[in-house]
Amino acid sequence: MHKQYYEFRPINVGRYLLWGLFALLLALAPLLFTSSLSHTMLSQMGIAIIVCLSYNMLLGQGGMLSFGHAVYSGMGSFLAIHTLNLISNGSLPLPVSLIPIAGGLGSMLVAVLLGWVTTKKAATPFAMITLGVGELVWAMSLMFPEFFGGEGGISGNRVTGARPFGISYGPQIQLYYLIAIYTIICTALMFAFTRTPLGRMLNAVRDNPERVEFVGYDTQKVRYIAFIIAAFFAGIGGGLAALNFEIVTSEVVSGYRSGAYLLFTFLGGATFFFGPIIGGVLMVLAFILLSEFTKAWLLYLGLIFLFMVMFAPGGVASLLMMNLRVAAFGFLRRLWVSYLALAVSSLVVLLGAAAMIEMVYHLQLNQAIGPEMPFMGMVLNAKGIDSWVGSLFVMFTGLGLFELCRRQFAREWGVIQEDIEKEVKRREAL
Repeated sequence: MHKQYYEFRPINVGRYLLWGLFALLLALAPLLFTSSLSHTMLSQMGIAIIVCLSYNMLLGQGGMLSFGHAVYSGMGSFLAIHTLNLISNGSLPLPVSLIPIAGGLGSMLVAVLLGWVTTKKAATPFAMITLGVGELVWAMSLMFPEFFGGEGGISGNRVTGARPFGISYGPQIQLYYLIAIYTIICTALMFAFTRTPLGRMLNAVRDNPERVEFVGYDTQKVRYIAFIIAAFFAGIGGGLAALNFEIVTSEVVSGYRSGAYLLFTFLGGATFFFGPIIGGVLMVLAFILLSEFTKAWLLYLGLIFLFMVMFAPGGVASLLMMNLRVAAFGFLRRLWVSYLALAVSSLVVLLGAAAMIEMVYHLQLNQAIGPEMPFMGMVLNAKGIDSWVGSLFVMFTGLGLFELCRRQFAREWGVIQEDIEKEVKRREAL
């Protein structure tokens, strides 16, 4: 007779610590940044984190490139604003704090209807179907003003219904904490999904769908169920956005919004769970802060995206993880000079390119006030040959320096990776 031995997995202290720090950061952020602009930005960051994480359930975990994810976050917004107006009219006895769930359930129903057709195909056909569905819904948003509100959209008032503990959600900080609660819960649930058998099977469908079908699973059903779950969380994000802005327009289901989710999820890092969290933060910073500094902010955003695709296709998260691995073996200090050189040369390139971009925009938009314009403490003449020649010289000088620094960095990085492999083998031999 054999004795049974029970083994208990040790508690993952690091993981609990990270989640605790994430929750603490959400709780303390509005106390550290106390202005109304900061509270508005923090609220939008929480919403963007939920939607980008839901999009990454398709892109990063399922390998489904969607060009129409805004359909589901946007429909969540519309259904949430209608629910809010029903509460305001006294027709629906529902607390305001549950409106985002109504948006999530509504988006899930839309995904049940549209997702079966959408997930019939994978890879490029899937992307084209989502693009078509997105354009269809956006066109419908202008054709049916009874539901979508036409060009003016639909507005509501979140200060309505019961007020438990005196919470009316009128002050922005009260709404922020509601968004923070939804953010931590939705993030935890989406992380838990990645550890479920369905989440693991979704990864398998992404990596090798033929083998998944060979062992007896229906790849379309796996994609379909994941699509519905992603739409549910996207709808929650859309419902929170409806409460935050108290107005919903057709822009929330546009291809422009879907492209933004794709771009910033990629920039954050689709291959890591926390990558879309970084992407959501970057999204708000770009839309609010970068757009205030320059009218050419979309052009700069496109250049950053191009740079990331060329030199860091794994996004910001992959850069962090690669350098954490190097730091874990004690080799990061050998790279700080190269990183400094890359940063300085990149800034030189950006300075020259930005000067030319701003001069072009000045000639197109501000020509009436004269050719001279301020730039980084200098005065440039948009019609002067010396300003253009100087900008070109600075940019090409920076490009040359950047290429030299990049090649040196590549050599040092290769040597460090070899040293890491040697160290790994040495530790395995012990």
